[in-house]
Amino acid sequence: MQLFYHPNLEADAGDVSFDKDESRHISKALRKQHGDILFITNGRGFLFTAELSHVDHKSCLAKITSVEKKPALPYHLHLAVAPTKLNDRYEWFLEKATEIGVTEITPIICDHSERKVIKAERYERIIQSAMKQSLKVWKPELNPVISFNDFMKKSFSEEKKCIAHCYPSEKESLKHTIDAGDSVIILIGPEGDFSHLEVEQAVAEGFQTVHLGNSRLRTETAAIVACHSIAFINEG
Repeated sequence: MQLFYHPNLEADAGDVSFDKDESRHISKALRKQHGDILFITNGRGFLFTAELSHVDHKSCLAKITSVEKKPALPYHLHLAVAPTKLNDRYEWFLEKATEIGVTEITPIICDHSERKVIKAERYERIIQSAMKQSLKVWKPELNPVISFNDFMKKSFSEEKKCIAHCYPSEKESLKHTIDAGDSVIILIGPEGDFSHLEVEQAVAEGFQTVHLGNSRLRTETAAIVACHSIAFINEG
């Protein structure tokens, strides 16, 4: 199954047209022909089945034959993760978190952050590609980059708020903190960890300090461990 992404496609659409890049991919790379079946998502839970009615490397058209609404994740997971010094490590995190299952991602700039500028458009393309590759029809939301201080001023709808850091303190294991179906937000700091002040600020805002195991993990690894832990708790 090959999944295509068309963000503007509505549930009641009868036809769909593809832009130049997707049309070239359909006609040249995949060698699709008139009458072939395509599967398309708008990233909002809908899976469309469509039959190609016109194939051209500049503009492909298809007629939608059926629409199905797929359920969202059985949990809400918001990962707020500091960008890594090496950009490819953060891109790896975005890809794998999308494959595993995450609701939204926020890049946060912390006191110890070495990278303070991100490539939002590239990040978005990576998430879209991972969504299609893993055959998911719900696209994670990539929020704008924000400073830690400004992030702490926001109102959070999540019922469980956690911060993972490496400082010695009384910390509960993440897996013993979360129950299936919980709405969760987890903060993961940069390579130099959160500052003491940031940890204190988060705790003051109601975040619970948690650990992800006995090993000291890189930022991107910690984020994936947290993501998989929540997915695992919700399995079955």
